[in-house]
Amino acid sequence: MEVGFLGLGIMGKAMASRLLKHGFRVTVWNRTRSKCQELVEQGASIGETPALVVKKCKYTIAMLSDPAAALSVVFEKDGVLEQISEGKGYIDMSTVDAETSSKISEAVLKKGGSFVEAPVSGSKKQAEDGQLIILSAGDKALYEVMVPVFDVLGKKSFFLGEVGKGARLKLVVNMIMGSMMNALSEGLCLADRSGLSLQTLLDVLDLGGCANPMFKLKGPAMIESKYPPAFPLKHQQKDMRLALSLGDEHAVSMPIAAASNEAFKKARSHELGDLDFSAVYEVVKGTASGHAA
Repeated sequence: MEVGFLGLGIMGKAMASRLLKHGFRVTVWNRTRSKCQELVEQGASIGETPALVVKKCKYTIAMLSDPAAALSVVFEKDGVLEQISEGKGYIDMSTVDAETSSKISEAVLKKGGSFVEAPVSGSKKQAEDGQLIILSAGDKALYEVMVPVFDVLGKKSFFLGEVGKGARLKLVVNMIMGSMMNALSEGLCLADRSGLSLQTLLDVLDLGGCANPMFKLKGPAMIESKYPPAFPLKHQQKDMRLALSLGDEHAVSMPIAAASNEAFKKARSHELGDLDFSAVYEVVKGTASGHAA
């Protein structure tokens, strides 16, 4: 099976690499062309533009950084719309708001193509290990065609119905995740100021009802002030902002998420946006201005 892949950031690169390792023929495109080279060495072909990738491949996946990037790849010159047509499928796995996803879907359908939104839960390690959770919505027939791809990329894929439901569920998941990371940061700070062992706190959390993979994975690095970017903080803050907008739309009060968003924004103001989202801990403990990335 041949697929196109647009966007080779932290997640896209890991996902495209995994497809190559499992026998898929992959044609890649990235705005910064040099990021394609490692994938070419693994057997990928390069498409000069998103349009040319779509022209070559029956099915094209996108994994882009934010709504603006997702829209530009589709609608700008040499974009997806120039070559999408009947019989071709476009699968957007970026984390965007439902309005963006719906706009892309409508444009693809008008050209005769089919569309699935499929944002993922998980970060770099899960992408490398094929352990993502895939939240799909849109064209059911295209989803079923893509199941073999999703089975390589993830441990579970869900089909949620009409376009927009995948985007909304992903924002809810990431809103909870961001709020949890702020709670962990505050707990670590409080334990430290109280003269307690931070590793003992992590051990206790891991044995109790609060145990979860995120605390287990991120906690040890946080107490050493190490934040290699598996999920960049700037993207987490973007997702918090989009989730809060969704809350406004439905008149849902979200004070915990709002406070967490402010912490991520403060971290971005201290130039921590390219570090892992767990670097919000630096803001909570008040050392952000002196942190060396």
